[in-house]
Amino acid sequence: MIGVLLVLLLLLFLLYIAAPQIRKMLSSGVCTSTIQLPGKVAVVTGANTGIGKETAKELAQRGARVYLACRDVQKGELVAREIQIMTGNQQVLVRKLDLADTKSIRAFAKGFLAEEEHLHILINNAGVMMCPYSKTADGFEMHMGVNHLGHFLLTHLLLEKLKESTPSRVVNVSSLAHHLGRIHFHNLQGEKFYHAGLAYCHSKLANILFTQELARRLKGCGVTTYSVHPGTVDSELVRHSSLMRWIWWLFSFFIKTPQQGAQTSLYCALTEGLEVLSGNHFSLSLSFPVTAVWHGSLRRLVMRQ
Repeated sequence: MIGVLLVLLLLLFLLYIAAPQIRKMLSSGVCTSTIQLPGKVAVVTGANTGIGKETAKELAQRGARVYLACRDVQKGELVAREIQIMTGNQQVLVRKLDLADTKSIRAFAKGFLAEEEHLHILINNAGVMMCPYSKTADGFEMHMGVNHLGHFLLTHLLLEKLKESTPSRVVNVSSLAHHLGRIHFHNLQGEKFYHAGLAYCHSKLANILFTQELARRLKGCGVTTYSVHPGTVDSELVRHSSLMRWIWWLFSFFIKTPQQGAQTSLYCALTEGLEVLSGNHFSLSLSFPVTAVWHGSLRRLVMRQ
């Protein structure tokens, strides 16, 4: 028994020693595009924290006019000021957007369309994870409502502006968790059965399916779309789960910073020549980027009754 414990302690010690190098390998991908964005307009949802904040900061650094679309406007204003100071770009604006309420989504879109003549980059980044069962203001299960349906409506409302601003791009932040997702049309609202972890997975699969279909419908019009897996990132996404927060702490040496996690979104938003890969799913892994071409392979994950 003592021998087993000693072996386990040795393995943990070796893992601890190797952790920095492993983390470096897992977060080695960096968006190397040098493109600048003066005169360009970008919207980033959930930009008051985590990956969204770092994405918005980089876009502002490159000269874009960036809208932080946030539910918490007060927190968004603090982040906008921080980005303005760091980048010297004063064109960082905050607008109210609650993806759990279609009235808020429509109000945001109406205000934006009245305010801006163009939209070149839309990054659907905001999300929730492992929430206790709840519904949006419109009666949708929270994960599907916020992570997918909210962004679906937002993109639809801004689509004509994206078409008028070509070349333009839509980036949908998904997750590796989509592999565990299924679309249960007979239980979309989780009323028959519900699991917080799987509900998140289902919504992330919906992000990818949406990206594929949007790319198909927009083919040839100058608007391209991509879904991304940012990696395992230290962010507020796990705030609803004590277990996930503990796991994140336990494996903190292997978890990316928000800046590292933002690289996949930035790659798809900025890299030149990526138009031919519209509809693809990108994942930041040991080599960057890893591109998965899905085609019809996801159809088996769409479960009809």
